[in-house]
Amino acid sequence: MRRIRVTPGSPSESGQGIAAYTADGGTVLIEYGWARTVYDKAHLLSTGTAVAAVYMNIKNDGFTYCVDGQLITRFSLYAYSLRKGGDPDRLQTDVEDLGMDIDGDQPDFPDDPVSSALALAERATGVHLPSARFASPALIGSTDHIYPYR
Repeated sequence: MRRIRVTPGSPSESGQGIAAYTADGGTVLIEYGWARTVYDKAHLLSTGTAVAAVYMNIKNDGFTYCVDGQLITRFSLYAYSLRKGGDPDRLQTDVEDLGMDIDGDQPDFPDDPVSSALALAERATGVHLPSARFASPALIGSTDHIYPYR
């Protein structure tokens, strides 16, 4: 949380914040609110490691994967063919295995792009959050002071 300037403490009044859970193979950050702090700062989180971030709200969506501060690939959950980054095809095999729409030629939107993106994040990083750990207490911090849209 220090890497993205989130100070552990009580939840904020605005509803913006991050919860950190100990997971198998690393840490899982879950952001509440719609600030995109984790997604937009994934490159900072990835220093010395790998980070995958999934973002979805009513207006936008995305998947980003960074390794040691470098953007490897970033794409919309509905437009994989428009991916960008230093090695945008690195996760291609996993994307195909998960049945994600790689060419944009599926006639309908994917049934559950967030679940597929979360599965891709787990494959890319090797970090798994069992449901029992998700039910346990988390380290929480407010993002009000870094909220990018104020």
